[in-house]
Amino acid sequence: MTKEPDTARVLVAGIGNLFLGDDGFGPEVVRRLALGDEVPPQVRVVDYGIRGMHLAYDLLDGYDALVLVDAYPGGGAPGEVTVLRIGVEDLGSGEFDAHGMNPVAVLANLDQLGGTLPLTYLVGCTPAGVEEGIGLGEAVDSAVPEAMQAVHTLIRQLVPALPTASVNSTRPRRF
Repeated sequence: MTKEPDTARVLVAGIGNLFLGDDGFGPEVVRRLALGDEVPPQVRVVDYGIRGMHLAYDLLDGYDALVLVDAYPGGGAPGEVTVLRIGVEDLGSGEFDAHGMNPVAVLANLDQLGGTLPLTYLVGCTPAGVEEGIGLGEAVDSAVPEAMQAVHTLIRQLVPALPTASVNSTRPRRF
């Protein structure tokens, strides 16, 4: 069965530990995304937290694209948002822990579960701290709207726009 261009399926995955300060960035972004009504029906938004095995099994459902949202220690200033495209060559290897969340290991070992890595992006934010504690720091919390916008931009690129209704199609039809 061939998919039509307007049926591309995208998984937006928030990952991170809510109990480690800024590591809860991914779950907070997807929580706020889920509150809005701007996500098309082809997009599934999920807070995976630290459930790596759950993410791995969901990826076996055949998504066309994956957008990971996570704290990303990229070396920038706290609160800096980075968008990266991730390919198999970027993953290397990692030991998969069924009870934790190491996104590199989850994605690198997806083939062992019978899956393949879909087109994958990371929307990451440089954390200020990942010490024990609930809640994002000021800089990272301030970056959440920017990250949400980055996710929406990726969604618009990944899910082709549905055809615009023509003037004739909006008129009542007579049969």
